[in-house]
Amino acid sequence: MKTFIVQSLPLKEVIQSLAKEMSTGFTERCDQFFLDIPSEFGSGSIMGIDFDSGMGIIQYDCTFNDDVEIQFIVNKVHPLKFLFCLEGDLIHRFEDDETNHSIKQYQNAIVASSRFNGHILRFKKNTAIKLNSLELSRKEFQAKAICELKSLENPIQELFKDVDADNTFYYEGYYSLELSDVFAGILKFDHQDFLRKMFLEGKSYLILTRQLVQFQDDLKDFPNRSVLRKFEVKQVKAAAKKIEEQLETLTSIKELAKEFGLNSNKLQTGFQLLFGTSVNQYIQRQRLLHARKLLETTDLNMSQISDAVGLNSRSYFSKIFKEEFGISPSDLKRKNFEQFQSNRNQDI
Repeated sequence: MKTFIVQSLPLKEVIQSLAKEMSTGFTERCDQFFLDIPSEFGSGSIMGIDFDSGMGIIQYDCTFNDDVEIQFIVNKVHPLKFLFCLEGDLIHRFEDDETNHSIKQYQNAIVASSRFNGHILRFKKNTAIKLNSLELSRKEFQAKAICELKSLENPIQELFKDVDADNTFYYEGYYSLELSDVFAGILKFDHQDFLRKMFLEGKSYLILTRQLVQFQDDLKDFPNRSVLRKFEVKQVKAAAKKIEEQLETLTSIKELAKEFGLNSNKLQTGFQLLFGTSVNQYIQRQRLLHARKLLETTDLNMSQISDAVGLNSRSYFSKIFKEEFGISPSDLKRKNFEQFQSNRNQDI
């Protein structure tokens, strides 16, 4: 285990301290501080930047050759940390506590240590890690946002008001699809210096906002949650695949959501985000597409096709089919048959 001890704040001095621990240098561009990991310890980089709002960001994008602990130990109130693991996994623990908190890919954690108690981050060897840490000085932030804090619900409001760090706080969950899009946008932004600093400051507020919305959503009972998490996208896609493959035997949206570990709200949110439509609209579209394929490739009659796509009313099937494709199913079948006969006569 290799240990690096950071005994300084703010983030500018954090990067300087890490560079000293690794016996290397760092670079500074427009208040952004960059540390390239020396090859003897691994590869990649760590970046830190502070903003006037009391917020800052540390970005870890690296792989270590050995198990590594970075110990943030300083006799000051530590910033409130919002950790987001984009790739890999890591361990967090408080300095005076042996309890390990495992943070895996797509997970996030809100951590606040009490008094001058520090934070320990442990990284596994030969494991690529992408970690964003939004760091917030509650005293500075509260001075600039006192009115806004009054609208927050507990326990978040009390957490922000705890400027002297009287209490320890730890929460973990899975970050939302909206947050995932924010992180993807940060990675794609290719401008540097002043433009990047302004961009990151704007995104830090957006990250904080999305995180607080997500936390408040987590306080609700499961059936009432609506914020879709990044890891839940797979469940939404699996539900869409079932719709496509089992049109004839589909149950209710509630049962479909339950089968894939979601509630109805999240399933609807997922379909809107991924497909731009509601679940019912997606089901109807898939039924009509499958019906058209059957009309064009089989000899099934209208009743058989209607039943095959899960529509019991033939008249309703004809109505919505014509609305979608501008032609009735019977006319389409007749048209396809006439085209088939014409092609056949030409071949004779």
